[in-house]
Amino acid sequence: MTGQMRNRWLIAASAVGIHTSIGAVYAYSVLKAPLLKEVGWAFKETAWAFSIVIICMALSAAFLGRMVERIGPRKSSFLAAAFYGAGFMIAGLSVELENLYLFFLGYGVIGGIGMGIGYISPVATLVKWFPDRRGLATGLAIMGFGFGSLVASNMLQYFMSVLNIPYTLYLIGAIYLTVMVISAQYLAPPPEGWAPKGFEAEDNKEGSSKAKQDLAQLTSIEALKTKRFYYLWVMFFITITCGIAIISVAAPLSQDVAGLGVKAAATMVGTMGLINGLGRIGWASFSDMVGRPVTYTIFFIIQAVAFMLLPQATDPWFFQLLIFVIISCYGGVFATIPAYIGDIFGTKNLSAIHGNSLTAKAAAGLVGPQLAAYVKDLTGSYTDTMYIFSGLFVIAIIVSIMAIININKIRKENLRESENDYLKQMA
Repeated sequence: MTGQMRNRWLIAASAVGIHTSIGAVYAYSVLKAPLLKEVGWAFKETAWAFSIVIICMALSAAFLGRMVERIGPRKSSFLAAAFYGAGFMIAGLSVELENLYLFFLGYGVIGGIGMGIGYISPVATLVKWFPDRRGLATGLAIMGFGFGSLVASNMLQYFMSVLNIPYTLYLIGAIYLTVMVISAQYLAPPPEGWAPKGFEAEDNKEGSSKAKQDLAQLTSIEALKTKRFYYLWVMFFITITCGIAIISVAAPLSQDVAGLGVKAAATMVGTMGLINGLGRIGWASFSDMVGRPVTYTIFFIIQAVAFMLLPQATDPWFFQLLIFVIISCYGGVFATIPAYIGDIFGTKNLSAIHGNSLTAKAAAGLVGPQLAAYVKDLTGSYTDTMYIFSGLFVIAIIVSIMAIININKIRKENLRESENDYLKQMA
C-alpha cells in the first residue's frame, strides 16, 4: 500500500494504538503494592523502577530521534514494540527469579527505550499527515498516551486477580507487543509534496484560515543552535516540573488544604487522569485556532493564577476545580509541543528535535517531586511549594513572550527575503 492510498485518519488511529500501549507504564502504582507484598522488595527499591523508565524514555527519545527519521515510522514502531513488549516479559521473569536488578533492566531500561521510540515516531508522522490540523492530530495520539494508564490499571487489576504477577506481566507484554505491531503496519509518511484536499487551494485565497508556513526546516543540530529551542525547553521543563509534582502530592494536598476525605481524594486523583486526557485533545484543538505560541502563554497565565490561589482554596469544589484546570494545561502542553516544534523547526526532522525536547521531561521528573518533598519537609506544608510554582510560571510567561518576539522577528526576516527574491526575479 503506497502512502498516497493511506487514510490519514487510520494513520491517527494507529498512532493512538501505539500511544495507548506505551501509556501503560503510568499504571505502575497498581503493581507496587503487589510487588511489596508478594516479592518483598522495599518501597524505595520499587520506586526506582518508575524513575528509571521515565529517564530511559526521555534519553532514548533524545538520542534515537535521528534514527527514527532515518528508518521511518513503521520500522521504528516495530522496534519500539519489540523493546516494550520484551521489557514487560523480562520484568515478569525478574519477579519469578526475585531479582530486583533484572526488574530494573526489563521494566526500566528496556521498556523505557521502547517507550521513548514509540512516543516520538507516530507523533512525528501525524504532524506530516495533518499540516492543516497539527494540534488535533497530535492531541489525539497523546490523549491515547494519557488514557493508556487508565486502560492498563484495569487490565492489571483483573489479570492479577486470576494470575500471579509474573504471568500477568508476560500476558500484558504479549498484548501490547501485538497491539503495537498491528498499529505499526499502517504507519508511513505521506508522499513528498502531499497535502490534504483543498489545503493548497486555501493557501492562495485571501483571508485564508490555512496554517502559517513553517518558520524553517532545520536539522536537530541546527535547532539546538537557536534561541527558540531553549525557550521551548524551559517552558516544557517548568510545566512538567510543576505538573509531576502536583500529581505526586495531589491526594495529601487536598486533605491538608480542602479537608477532603481519603475516598474523596482518591476519586479526585482518578478524575485527574480523565481530565489530563481530555485536556490533551481539547487544548490541542484550541491551539489550531489561535496558534501554539499564544496557547502556551495562556497555559502559563492560567497556571500562575491557579497555583497562587490553591493554598487558600479551602472549599473542596473550588480546590478540585483549580487542580483540574492545572492538570488540563499539563496535558495540553504535552499534546501541543510536537505541533509547536513542527511550526518553528519544520517537520523533516521532527522526531529528532522532539526527542531532544524530551530531555526536559527527564530533568523535570527528578526535580518536581523532589522539590515538593524538600519544601514540605522544610516548612511542614505544601503552601510555599505552590507559591514557588506560581513564580516559575511567571518566568514561563516571560519566556513565552520572548519566544513570540523571536518567532515574529524571524517571520519578518523570511518575508523580507521572499520579497527581495521576488524583486530579483522581476528585474
